[in-house]
Amino acid sequence: MNAAPADQIRLLDLQDLDVRLQQLAHKRKSLPEHAEIESLAKDHIQLRDLLVAAQTEESDTAREQTKAEQDVDQVRQRATRDQQRLDSGAVTSPKDLENLQREIASLAKRQGDLEDIVLEVMERRESAQERTAELTERVSSVQAKIDDAIARRDAAFEKLDGEAATATKEREVVAASVPADLLKLYDKLREQQGGVGAAKLYARSCQGCRQELALTELAEIRKAAPDTVIRCENCRRILVRTSESGL
Repeated sequence: MNAAPADQIRLLDLQDLDVRLQQLAHKRKSLPEHAEIESLAKDHIQLRDLLVAAQTEESDTAREQTKAEQDVDQVRQRATRDQQRLDSGAVTSPKDLENLQREIASLAKRQGDLEDIVLEVMERRESAQERTAELTERVSSVQAKIDDAIARRDAAFEKLDGEAATATKEREVVAASVPADLLKLYDKLREQQGGVGAAKLYARSCQGCRQELALTELAEIRKAAPDTVIRCENCRRILVRTSESGL
């Protein structure tokens, strides 16, 4: 293939822009905010699960406390009625009086036991409420950190995307000035060779594979016409000759 030396030189400009676009894409994918957001998101999920568990415990203990207080109230009301019967003198039978007094004593003990249960449930509920409040605060704190990291990531995206848009426009201009067949070869090689399709021949070395060319290869290049498109024997990339080639 033949191409004017100026067109071959423009391949180096095109290659620089393609490398720049690759670098910008890599930087976009490897922003530290990505890992930060992922880590914070995991923490947020774990804290949310713990918060739901604490809220469930708080709700359960609230119902348990209500039930225990109702039980206490029922026992208290029954004991009050029995005491009123005892105090009214309506019960005159010694046996009935003894049974009534025994029941009042039993109810008093039952009421005490139930009140102890209420206190125990209240303590568990208070602990659950404190845990819920703590976890709510921690969830909010982590969410704030996530929001901050997302804002920083999006700001970085905006900057990188702006640079990429500028480089893309420049590439379009340069690519439009390169002959179609030369551009097609360059793009094919770039795809095959990890993003580098053309490299400068600098000080007798290919800047694509960083290999110094053999003397026989250099001799052939010296003999080649200026418009001949040279390929590196090692990496097969397009070798662009300049005043720095050392020929």
